[in-house]
Amino acid sequence: MLIHPWDLADESAWRPWLAARDFGTLAANGVDGGPPLLVPTHFLYTQEGGDQVVLHLARPNPFWEALDADPRLTLAVTDDYAFVPGTWRAAPETDPDHGVPTSYYTSVHLLGTGTVIDDPAEKAALMSRQYARFQPRSAAGPIVPGEPPFGRMLSSIRFLRLDVEEVRAKAKYDDHKDDALVARVREGLRDRALPQDAAVAARLEREGRD
Repeated sequence: MLIHPWDLADESAWRPWLAARDFGTLAANGVDGGPPLLVPTHFLYTQEGGDQVVLHLARPNPFWEALDADPRLTLAVTDDYAFVPGTWRAAPETDPDHGVPTSYYTSVHLLGTGTVIDDPAEKAALMSRQYARFQPRSAAGPIVPGEPPFGRMLSSIRFLRLDVEEVRAKAKYDDHKDDALVARVREGLRDRALPQDAAVAARLEREGRD
C-alpha cells in the first residue's frame, strides 16, 4: 500500500481507530507459488504482552496449510471509505468535469508472525473472550472443554495468534489540500448520503476543518 507523507496515520490516530473495529481480511502467502489466500474474519486486537490479534477459523479452512508453509501474515482493516467525484475537487475557476476523482479511506495493515493454538483449555479461554466481546449478553459463564453447550465443539476450530511486528497505517482524506476543497467534499458527502458518507464527512469535521 502506497502511503504518502500526508496520508500517514500516526500511532495516536490508528490505535483508537483500530480499537473500535473487529473485522478485516487476513492474508497469507500462497502455497507452492499459488495466489495469496485471503480470509474475511472477525478478530480481537489486544495489547497484552505486545500488539496481538487473536481469531479462530474452521479446522478445514485452507488457511492453515498456507500458515504451515509461511507463518508471515497480514491482517488488513479498511473502513471510513468513500468515492469522491472529481467535480467536488475541481478548483472553483475550472471546469468541474476536469476535477480529479479520488478515494477517501483509512486502512491499517498489521504484519507479523502467526501461531496456531490447538490446546483445548487455551481455545476455551479465547472463545470465552470472543463471546464477551461479540455476544456479551449471552456469555453467562466460561467455556469448559468437553462440556456443553460449546466445549464439545472446540475440536472443530483452531485459533490463531498474530504477533504484530509492523504496522502500516494510512488515512487518505486530502490532508495536503486546502480547507475550501475539503469543505466542498464534506458538503458533497452530506448531500449524497450514501451509507459510508456520514462517517467520512464527520471525520473531516473532527480534523478541525470547519
